[in-house]
Amino acid sequence: MAALERDYTTASITPQERVMVDFVVKLTRDATQIGKGDHEKLRAAGFEDQAILQITLIASWFNYINRVADALGVGREP
Repeated sequence: MAALERDYTTASITPQERVMVDFVVKLTRDATQIGKGDHEKLRAAGFEDQAILQITLIASWFNYINRVADALGVGREP
């Protein structure tokens, strides 16, 4: 986990996990940049459409919840 937090590109993860995390990072930074090529990379790494949907939904949900928490000041000092 610490290696992922520091720099996921150098963490000891499988090639399939790397493709997934690359996708999630791109989705988090700017979801409008996700295209068919990104989905094809996931498929080529062994993810089926249902898994791609699940990856997208889970990452999007975490992004949403974090933005809500940030906007409400959750976890920040008063």
